[in-house]
Amino acid sequence: MGALAAACWGFVGGAALILGALAGLYLGIPRSALSLVMALGAGVLISSVAFELTAESYERGGFDAVAAGLLCGSLVFFAADLAVNRWGGRHRKSSRGRQSGGSAAAIAIGALMDGIPESAAIGISLLEGGGISLALVAAVFLSNVPEGLSSAAGMRRAGHSTRYVLGLWGGVAVASALAALLGNLFLAEASENVVAAIQSFAGGAILTMLASTMMPEAYEEGGESVGLATAAGFLLAFVLSRTG
Repeated sequence: MGALAAACWGFVGGAALILGALAGLYLGIPRSALSLVMALGAGVLISSVAFELTAESYERGGFDAVAAGLLCGSLVFFAADLAVNRWGGRHRKSSRGRQSGGSAAAIAIGALMDGIPESAAIGISLLEGGGISLALVAAVFLSNVPEGLSSAAGMRRAGHSTRYVLGLWGGVAVASALAALLGNLFLAEASENVVAAIQSFAGGAILTMLASTMMPEAYEEGGESVGLATAAGFLLAFVLSRTG
C-alpha cells in the first residue's frame, strides 16, 4: 500500500505540470507574471530541500550521508543537464519560444530529468509506514505549476502543437508517479544511511536544477522583483512544513 500511495502522490505532484501547461496554452499570461510565479515555485522548492529533505536526511544518517548525497546529486544533475543542453534542450523552461531550435527529444528528456528527483523524494517520504509529507507534495505541486506554465507558453511560441505539449507533460506526470513508486519500493528494506544519502541526492539534484534552469529564466523575465517572489515562496513552504 505504501508504494501505491507513493505513486498516487507522485502523480499529484506531476499533474501540476499538466495544469500549468493548460494555463500556459490557453490563458495568455504575460511573461513578467510567469517569471514571478516561477520564482515563487523556486522559493518553495528551496525551502522544501532545506526543511524536508536535508533536515530529515541528517536525522537519518548524519552529516556524512548529507554531504555525500548532496554533492553526488548535484554533480550527476550537472553532468546530465550539460549533456541535454548540448543536445538541444537548454531552453526547455523558457517562456520566450526558444525551444524552436532545440531537439524535441532533448526537451522531453530534460523535462523528465527535472521532475524525477522531486517525485523520488515523495516516495522516500512514505518509507517506514510514515504519513505523506504534505509540505513536500505541496512544494513539488506549487513549483511544477509555473514550470509547466512557462515551458508550455514557450513551446507554443516555438511552434509546437498543443498535442505535443500536453503529451510531453502527461508523460512526465506518469514518469513522476513511477519515480515515486520506485523510490518507495526499492528503498523499503534499505538502511537508514542509504535512505538518507538518496534523500540528499534528490535535494542536491533539485538545488542544481533550480540554480541552472528555473531561477535564471525567472530573473531574465522578471528582474529584481523575482527575489521577493522567491522569498515569499520560501516562507510559504516553511509555514507548510511546520503546520502540516
